[in-house]
Amino acid sequence: MGAKRILVGEIGRPHGVRGLVKLRSFTADPAAIASYGPLTDESGSRRFALTLLSEGLARIEGVTDRDAAQRLTGTRLYIEREQLPEPEADEFYFADLIGLRAEDQAGRPLGSVRAVEEHGAGAFLVLDGPPERLIPFTRACVPVVDLAGGRLVVEPPEEVIVPPQPGDAEDAA
Repeated sequence: MGAKRILVGEIGRPHGVRGLVKLRSFTADPAAIASYGPLTDESGSRRFALTLLSEGLARIEGVTDRDAAQRLTGTRLYIEREQLPEPEADEFYFADLIGLRAEDQAGRPLGSVRAVEEHGAGAFLVLDGPPERLIPFTRACVPVVDLAGGRLVVEPPEEVIVPPQPGDAEDAA
């Protein structure tokens, strides 16, 4: 398996006529996106050197007009995982969690982390099962993350099951 590539931003619509673009940064500090060195597209075949002009506005080296900027709209920007600083203790890059083996406290397998999803209320681990499970990425539900050992310990929350109510079958027909 090759090096992990991390999505750090996306080129937005052009701004003005001289090739400037709106820029969405997915880094903790939005201005840090320009400090990682050249960024690449998803395939890794194109490299982009950015100069931030203000938050959300950038110049891309070699892009000098609106038409060239327009052609880049929607381009996702990536870096190699090694370009990122090491996280603090008890902090993790989502990309480092993907592929980890998930097990319960007794060591029984629960699947592996297929994805990490963030929907605004906190991150969820997607375990590939069977069955597929969504686990809140909290200390209560994931008390152990062992990157070196390639595993994490999961205490799934009790599932909420809503029993059928009288008349539900009739309402569905």
